[in-house]
Order: sequence, then C-alpha cells, then structure tokens
Amino acid sequence: MYKKQLIWQKILCFAALAACGIVFLYALGLSTDLFDGLFYTLPEEAKLATSKVNVPGAEVYYDIQPFNRQLLNNTIVLLLAGCFLFMTNTHSRRKYYISNTISTFAFAGGGIAVSLWGHEQISAYKQQFLQIDFEAYQKYATRRRKEYIDSTFWFDAHYLVFALLVLVCLALVANYFWKLYLMRAEKKLIEAGKGGL
Repeated sequence: MYKKQLIWQKILCFAALAACGIVFLYALGLSTDLFDGLFYTLPEEAKLATSKVNVPGAEVYYDIQPFNRQLLNNTIVLLLAGCFLFMTNTHSRRKYYISNTISTFAFAGGGIAVSLWGHEQISAYKQQFLQIDFEAYQKYATRRRKEYIDSTFWFDAHYLVFALLVLVCLALVANYFWKLYLMRAEKKLIEAGKGGL
C-alpha cells in the first residue's frame, strides 16, 4: 500500500508543477487575442480619457492588463510553492513532517485561491468584452483591413485551466490524508509488534 501511495505522491508533485506551468502559459496568452483584435482600435492608453475610441467597449484591452500582470505574478508564486514541495521532499518522503504539511497546504490553498480569484475576474472581463459594439468593430476592421476577433476562447479556457489546478490541489490534500492514515496504521503495527515481544 505504501508503495502505491509513494508513486501517487511523486506523480502529484510533478502534476502540481505542470498545472502551474499551464496556468502560466494561459496567463501569457489571455490578452493575445485582445491585442491582435482590439489594440489598433484604441488610442494610446495615456490619451484614452481625451481621445475618441473607434470601437465602443474596446477599452477592455487596457482594463484587463493589471489583472493579467497580477495573474502572471500569482502564477510565479505558485510555481515557487510547487518547487517548495520538492525542496521539502514531499515527492519522495516515506513519512511526512511539518515542512511537508506546510508545503502541501500552502500550495493547495494558494492554487485554490488563485483559481477562485481568477474565475471571478475573468468572468467579469468576459462580460465587459461582450459589451463591445461588434457591428462597429467589424466595420472598422474591414475598413482598415485588420483582424476581427469576436471569439471568447481565451475567456472560456479558464474553466479548464483552473479546474485542472483545483483538481491537483484537492488531490494533494487527499494524498496528505492518505499518507497520515498509512503512517498511523504503520505506527499501530509497530506498537503491536513491540507489545508481542
């Protein structure tokens, strides 16, 4: 039983790093479509308050940038928390110590918090994106021979990306309790063996 648990433990630690990598790549691509499709419709950000916006609602491109930067920063912190799992040997320890508990719950808590925060923010920005005057946007894009993108793919992809991260976090916590159960069972067997001597 311990052997199976040790294999899962290692797989989950690598899965934690992989999930962070996927969220990082998602954060890099999140505003790519917005840049390709909307940037040319907007004046410089510094002139936004005083200049005419060619496509009403296109300001979502500038509005999402602070969130996108914060998501990247949070993902980097999560990657470091994932590395902490390996620094504390959570991937290979037969018995868990306080450092393993801290690293497991720090990663799981951080991953779930980033997922909930990210979901809330991205859902709001998707609603803002859908307020764009798409008719004016298409006319403007055709006139300028520029790209017209009305896809919400990057907004919708967050469901899969964050679900994967939450799943890994919950699996790490489940693995932690499985490990505790096995450690207690082993301790009882050892005590029973000593008592029989």
